[in-house]
Amino acid sequence: MSEIRGLRVYLQPAFLVCAGVLALAGVGMDRLHVEKVAFRPKKSFDLLDEKRLSPYIVVSKDKIENEEVVRELGTTDYIQWVLEDPQVGADSAVRKCSLFITYYELPDYVPHVPEECYMGVGYQVLASEGVTFQIKGTSGPLEGKRIEGRYVVFSGADSKDWLGDTQYPVLYLFNVNGVYAGNREDARWLLNRYIFSAHVYFCKVEWKFFNTSFGQRIYPNKREALGASEKLLGVVLPILEGEHWPQWPVVSEKQSIGTRRG
Repeated sequence: MSEIRGLRVYLQPAFLVCAGVLALAGVGMDRLHVEKVAFRPKKSFDLLDEKRLSPYIVVSKDKIENEEVVRELGTTDYIQWVLEDPQVGADSAVRKCSLFITYYELPDYVPHVPEECYMGVGYQVLASEGVTFQIKGTSGPLEGKRIEGRYVVFSGADSKDWLGDTQYPVLYLFNVNGVYAGNREDARWLLNRYIFSAHVYFCKVEWKFFNTSFGQRIYPNKREALGASEKLLGVVLPILEGEHWPQWPVVSEKQSIGTRRG
């Protein structure tokens, strides 16, 4: 008799409805599975036109020689350039900028934020906060647009600083299928949003301002870094949007559910 009473639980309407929904969901997820296709950029970052970066001048281009580091990075489509802004004073802390852009054409997660990478080599995070950039200096649709990003202050020994201990800010943002995200959590949310899309990419734009004075590395304060960032992004983002990031939505794409930007 107790076994019969136990079975009655599974015959309750609420239980049957839940079981039915879960069964349908399982079938639906199986049918909605979409095989990912490499979402290649319009043009490799290696072909980025330096002249388009004006007023910035490219003073160096670095490539990662260590193959293990490249594998850990997860992509070979990146640039690691140092830019110089001749429009600011020769002793300005935002005179030079280390620009690091990475593109992922088959992303399944969002790796490598500076908070983890820098800490992995011995630096400490002193502050980390969300910031908003108001794009300036471009005549296109980005002019005046407000874009979220991240501002992180690190502390640690710098071999280029004879005083030893330094503090400096690093800034970054993401773009997922044409949508900007100011932190890794938001970028992950966007990737999940496009889980049923055959085409998904994400790109991380990371930069750091600095200069050298009397053999010592100098870095900007928060106000200086944010102001210089808005100028930098007004130059860099229109180039990425217009010449490198692929078009979204993909006109020929057949999707199981609607995930296009509205």
